[in-house]
Amino acid sequence: MSERKYFGTDGIRGRVGVYPITPDFALKLGWAVGRVLAQNGVGKVLIGKDTRISGYMLESALEAGFASAGVAAAFTGPMPTPAIAYLTRTFRANAGVVISASHNPFYDNGIKFFSTEGKKLPDDIESLIEQELEKPLDCVTSDKLGRASRITDAAGRYIEFCKGTFDHDLSLAGLKIVVDCANGATYHIAPNVLKELGAKVIKIGCDPDGMNINENCGATDVRALIQKVRDEKADVGFALDGDGDRVIMVDHKGNVIDGDQIIYIIAREALRNGQLKGGVVGTLMSNMGLEIALKELGIPFVRAKVGDRYVLEKLVENDWKFGAENSGHVLLLDKTTTGDGIVAGLQVLSAMVRNKMSLADLSSGMKFLPQVLINVRFAGQSDPLNHLDVIDTIKEVESLLEDQGRVLIRKSGTEPLIRVMVEGHDKERVTEYAQRIADAVQNN
Repeated sequence: MSERKYFGTDGIRGRVGVYPITPDFALKLGWAVGRVLAQNGVGKVLIGKDTRISGYMLESALEAGFASAGVAAAFTGPMPTPAIAYLTRTFRANAGVVISASHNPFYDNGIKFFSTEGKKLPDDIESLIEQELEKPLDCVTSDKLGRASRITDAAGRYIEFCKGTFDHDLSLAGLKIVVDCANGATYHIAPNVLKELGAKVIKIGCDPDGMNINENCGATDVRALIQKVRDEKADVGFALDGDGDRVIMVDHKGNVIDGDQIIYIIAREALRNGQLKGGVVGTLMSNMGLEIALKELGIPFVRAKVGDRYVLEKLVENDWKFGAENSGHVLLLDKTTTGDGIVAGLQVLSAMVRNKMSLADLSSGMKFLPQVLINVRFAGQSDPLNHLDVIDTIKEVESLLEDQGRVLIRKSGTEPLIRVMVEGHDKERVTEYAQRIADAVQNN
């Protein structure tokens, strides 16, 4: 497959007003996607967005592009990314569009697509879209133009879907929950889901103004959530990111529970209930403590490259259902087709209620191993990782760690940096080994 010009691992993303996140490109993109869809007959797409102010501009431009290709578009308004995946399936749309830059600041935005099955577009379809983008834009005749409409009950439909993933014989009554919606797409969804399941809900990050999305709140900054949980003496807190596909939780003591711990709790509960069916997929950055804890339960574990796209690929390859990134992307393919922060959080809450255990107690079975990460900047054209001294140092450290730790060396895709990560049981040794490899990289 040829190298793609626009599509990255998660759609097209960048700074608003800087090509390609411009209204003229969005119009051309809508047209190109519409052209690909129209090859199989007249199409229909759903367009959702998060709360960024630029979403209005981009959705209008995309809709104009779709219309010019003869494809009808239905707007949902602000909706989480996983909601668009779900609604695309239920409305039998040919594709779903999400306008969001996820956890990025408000001045960034992005455009990503779901197939009619609610899954990310295959690479070959993205390549066809890129081919269309190279052609001059034309317009269908007036009688074939696509129509625009609005789905007025999109939020209600998705709230009911989320509630449906929570065990029907359980209730959240008696639980005090703080939810931080990052001033993003879940602000009108997550609090209502929890409230309708019986919880007492305290909201933060639920007042979007178009520019405060992810600002000192949400899954990428849980300081406000920790403080609120402590102040309110809440049972649990959870933070979603700007588009709702990530979740990070906080226990009643204010301890952060990340994606590794969340998938550990969910997988262990599924094992207890006889619903596991396979193993768990993590990433190269998943803490070794997760691997050890799952091994003690007899649950297989494999690592994918960093990125929920690659976690999903591994899940499909192994015919497994559960995977996660430590950043809070949790994939539960027995519930839905993509990462869903609300659904993942509900499964943890279900385990808490069913076992009558606090989140702190549920997560105590997994112990984090110390991780030390050092970024080493390098100059010149040669790759330091090819130098014999660096190779020998890495082998030496791996030998010293034996099977009680691991070394991960990654080259940044955007900067001249080598990321050196060493993990093991002893913090001092791990720090020493990471510095030893970093010095070898620096000196070559």
